[in-house]
Amino acid sequence: MASDRRVFHNNEACPVRNVVAQIGDKWSLLILFALTDGAERFNALKSRIEGISQRMLTQTLRDLEREGYVDKTVYPEVPVRVEYALTEMGRDIVKPLYELVLWADKHQPKIEQARKIYDKKG
Repeated sequence: MASDRRVFHNNEACPVRNVVAQIGDKWSLLILFALTDGAERFNALKSRIEGISQRMLTQTLRDLEREGYVDKTVYPEVPVRVEYALTEMGRDIVKPLYELVLWADKHQPKIEQARKIYDKKG
């Protein structure tokens, strides 16, 4: 008898691996949320996201741009000015992610308590 449970494949077609893994890394969510306030220059983003290195911010912005969540605009000025902003898809994805953040904030004490109970078992 075939199971009616969903199978999560280990390939690019799996939405969990293909989409959620990208935005679920250590820095992507913070960058996306920082950009909800509007377009931002690189150094301004770096100063708002405590602990992120220049290299990691550069790479994560490139990844988010590649995925279609962030637009990079280069202004032909001297010196060159570069700004990053959420695309429409970026603004769309931030909405459910914000709900997750609210949930995490609400449940943080319960999660910490569960961890303590678990750690005492082991």
